[in-house]
Amino acid sequence: MSVTSVKSKKIPLTGAEAVAEAMKQIKPDVVAAYPITPQTPIVEIFSKFAADGLVDTEVVTPESEHSAISIVTAASASGVRAMSASASQGLALMVEVLPATSGLRLPVVMAIANRALSAPINIHCDHSDMMAVRDLGWIEIFSENAQEAYENMFLAVKLSENPDVLLPSMVGLDGFIISHGVEVVEIFDDEVMYNFVGQRKPHISLFDFENPITIGPLQLTDYYFETKKQEQEAMKNALKLYLEVGKELSKITGKDYPYFEKYYLDDAEVAIVVMSSTAGTAKDVVDDLRKEGKKVGLLKPKLYRPFPYDEYRETLKNLKAIGVLDRAYSFGANAPLYSDVRNALYDLDKKIPIQSYIYGLGGRDIFKQQIKDVFIELLSGKISKEEKCIGLRE
Repeated sequence: MSVTSVKSKKIPLTGAEAVAEAMKQIKPDVVAAYPITPQTPIVEIFSKFAADGLVDTEVVTPESEHSAISIVTAASASGVRAMSASASQGLALMVEVLPATSGLRLPVVMAIANRALSAPINIHCDHSDMMAVRDLGWIEIFSENAQEAYENMFLAVKLSENPDVLLPSMVGLDGFIISHGVEVVEIFDDEVMYNFVGQRKPHISLFDFENPITIGPLQLTDYYFETKKQEQEAMKNALKLYLEVGKELSKITGKDYPYFEKYYLDDAEVAIVVMSSTAGTAKDVVDDLRKEGKKVGLLKPKLYRPFPYDEYRETLKNLKAIGVLDRAYSFGANAPLYSDVRNALYDLDKKIPIQSYIYGLGGRDIFKQQIKDVFIELLSGKISKEEKCIGLRE
């Protein structure tokens, strides 16, 4: 199938609407979610699709996010395709079950409208929710805009359900900025997109009564270690297969799905690493500074877990300085993305100065001039071992 043969339509949608549209095309058998700002519109819209008969999905409205993840985990164990969505405190309430979902090797997919964790209570965007659960065995993919959020849902389902992976996934989209912002989104043909993910083919099922199995048995010192090692190997497989799945999806969309996007990096002297919606703003700054003759570039992470250390090292090895912008703290330690990038560069023969920046917590805006100031600082060589905060009140 050539890219030009795939029917599509371009319509104005919020990020939440785009994700709901993707879910409709993916056709999950079970969806369970509890309303929480700014995720609520995703499942609200999808519920309307189900009520109108546009998708044959069992939509469950539980009493909490803990129940929601428990429901989709159990549903996935039965062999069906199960999905959810959440944000912030809702994701935090799921924490007891999240490692069970991954440890049981169940390919649940959740959209996360990234939002700050309380206290203080805050309903706006940062990445503290997904960063808080980054080591619980879930694949994590971040989106710059509504279009990416739409396409990443298909990527996540296809990758999670691969028999060599069988791990759950989260697709992040910045709360309000993407979830409620309206953009023109290209929606591809329903049948084509469903055929891309296909029907789930479980290798085991609780409903296979001819071959009874135990789900979630007790493992003490005998086999627990080996089970966790298998989970780690599955993450390594996901790293390899992510690119293969992306190549399949590109035949439909005509786009590339690398581990990260490179923007003017080939000849850059300095660069920043920043994910999600802020990357779009940063690209404008790169364009402006390039017109001034300054060799600056940008790396935008897409796949965050598993983290492609070798590829980061190879891509960033020739830079004179790097700034990593995190929209989350790792209290008492280096910021999450900064820590991973720094680890990736450890094996280089030369030491590249790398500056940690914290920005945008609780939805605080970051402006082009502030990003420009970061680039100017990197070009000047003013690198500190201490993290710096962008837009913090003195």
